[in-house]
Parts: sequence; structure tokens; C-alpha cells
Amino acid sequence: MKYHGEPENRRLKRAIIHQIRQRGRITFREFMNLCLYHPLYGYYCSSGEKIGKRGDYYTSPCVHPIFGQFIAKQIYQMWALMGKKSDFRIVEFGSGKGLLCHDILCYLRRETPAFFGSLSYQMVETSPFFRREGKNLLWENGFGEKVQWVIPKELESENFRVQGCILSNELIDSFPVHLVTLKDGYLREIYVTHRDGQFREELGELSSSKLEDYFGNLGVVLAEGQRAEVNLTALAWMEMVSRILTQGFVITIDYGHDAESLYSPFRMNGTLLCYYGHTWHDNPYERIGLQDITSHVDFTSLTIKGREMGLQRVGLTTQYRFLIGLGFLEEAQKIVGEDQSSLEGIRNRLAMKTLILPDGGMGDVFKVLIQHRGLETPQLDGFRGMETL
Repeated sequence: MKYHGEPENRRLKRAIIHQIRQRGRITFREFMNLCLYHPLYGYYCSSGEKIGKRGDYYTSPCVHPIFGQFIAKQIYQMWALMGKKSDFRIVEFGSGKGLLCHDILCYLRRETPAFFGSLSYQMVETSPFFRREGKNLLWENGFGEKVQWVIPKELESENFRVQGCILSNELIDSFPVHLVTLKDGYLREIYVTHRDGQFREELGELSSSKLEDYFGNLGVVLAEGQRAEVNLTALAWMEMVSRILTQGFVITIDYGHDAESLYSPFRMNGTLLCYYGHTWHDNPYERIGLQDITSHVDFTSLTIKGREMGLQRVGLTTQYRFLIGLGFLEEAQKIVGEDQSSLEGIRNRLAMKTLILPDGGMGDVFKVLIQHRGLETPQLDGFRGMETL
């Protein structure tokens, strides 16, 4: 099979091999970071479709716009709980091609013009390709002046503060992770080296004491021989988000589990997955720079880190429960209406059903975590009548 973008694949391989030769070996986190975010050749920094039918994977916003509409409904309720502030801001991290922003703003412009008129929307996206795609989409639909694009360096400013909602959808799963394993009763780190023309793994001492602390804080002990991912970048991201949010909410949507489930001996090989052309496998050492690499999110650690930084958890639940709590089933029925047999009606129904499929489907695998600061035990419709995880 001939892979698209093969020349960039070779250049990225050479760049990674150069790093390894200079230092002897690199952590898996460094390897994954180069594969995904090398400024010239990384997967997310290169052009080419990645999301949707012609890409490598689907996200909820590209399945059906109703997803963004219901995120908008939840954000509208947040605005009301905060007293309908005139300086409410939505900051979306990892905004991709702008689909979620587009669907949120379309709903708010149509259904809640007063809120739409007062809010500001800011996007944080590191991929040059996604930024171009997003800007084109939003300008074409009349949102160009409503949306501001923020570069990561601006987030370090003491003046960058948010009163409103910080939002991410399938962001944290793409952060580079450390790989560890328990060997002879000791936690060891998995490094990447290059020998005989192949990338190979070797065990070594932990590159950071934070890796051992991570499991200690969770009270988790891996089984002998068990592999696991540690996403220290996610904790740093949560610290930054907590710092910039003065009042409001953080919505984190991603696939993952609580720590007890994520690090169970049931997952002896961890959760690392690679996506290419809507197929998946667990070998990150092929199709370098041409495939996405992800790992499941540890929602327990996000909750603990948020609490340490002053964020309180509103709830954690599955995507299908969250959407149903917001009235998804009733709205889906309205959209389909009597159009049950036409091709468009069938497509609509199947797409919306995909968003709430349980038992390993998008509705079950994806979780919704909401945290807040500066509010007195807010009750959100997304968790209405349901026990949170």
C-alpha cells in the first residue's frame, strides 16, 4: 500500500532517528510528541484531511450538528446560572476545523440572540492546517468577527483570564504520554531507540519522579508486566485551565475512564491506539507522521488536579446520558419528524443514533466531565436525574 504524504514520512523518521542518535534513546512521550507535533512534519502540523469521511477518524461534531447544539444548550444554562453576564467568554481548546464552534454559534444565534450578542468566542488550536480550515468555515458562515484565535503563548499572560466556559472535545487523548510498566516489582519507563533499521523499545529508569507520584496519588499499583500510559501533559493543562478561569465552568469531553478502570489488570497492554483511514491498531512505530496516536483519558487525575487548583466537580457521566439529560431524544424526534423513509431522513436518524450508542459506541466510550469555580453547587441539565460516575 502506498501511503499519502510518504515524503514527509521519511523526513520525520530521519528527524526522530537524529534525536535518538544524539541521545541514545528518547522517552515514548518525546517520540509521540515528534510524531504528532513536529513543527514541519508532525501529523497535526501537516496538511491533509484527518477528521471525517476522507480522514482517519470521526469526532462527534462531524457526525451531526445536533451535538454542538446540545453543548450550546448546556452553555446557555451556565450563562444563566452566572447571572447572564455581559462579558461571558467561551474558550475552546483543540478547536480543530471549527465544526463544534460553528454548530454552537449557529444554535445560539438562532435560539438565544441576546446571549449570542453578548458572548465572545476564542479558539486555541496549534495545527496550522486546522486553523486555516476553521477560519474559512467561520468566515463563510458569518462568524469571522465573533471568533478570536489565541496562540498558546497568550495563555501565559497574567491578563488572560476567563469568566465563562472553557471547552475541549477530544483534546486530551492526543496529548503525548509516557509509557511505563511494572518489571520485577519496580515501575520502569519504556524508551524508544533505533537499531537494525527499526524503532525498538527498551526499559530504563523513570525519566521523572512525577511518574511514580502519579500512581501514588491514585493509590494504584500496576500488575507485574502491565503496561500503562501516564499523561503528565493533561495535568499541566488542567493547572493552566484552572489558573485562567476566574469564574465559570470547564467542559472536558473525551474517551476514557476513571483511574480504577483505566489501570485495571484487565488492560494489561494499556490503551494506546493509532488511527489511519478509519482503521485502528496498536503499533505507533509504523506510518510515522501519517497516523493519529491516542490514549484513553484518566478522569480521576483530572478531577484531583482540578480540585487541588480550586475547581469543584459538577459531574462525570457518559456522553449518551449527558445528551439525554439535555433533551436529546425529544429534539432528535423533532428533527426527523415524519421524514422516516427518505434517504435524508434515514441518514439523519442514523447519525444522531451514533452519538448516543451505548455498549462500546460513541455514547458510552466518550465521557463528559464538568468542573466549576466560584458558584454554589450548580445544577446542570446534562446531569439531570442521573447518578454521575
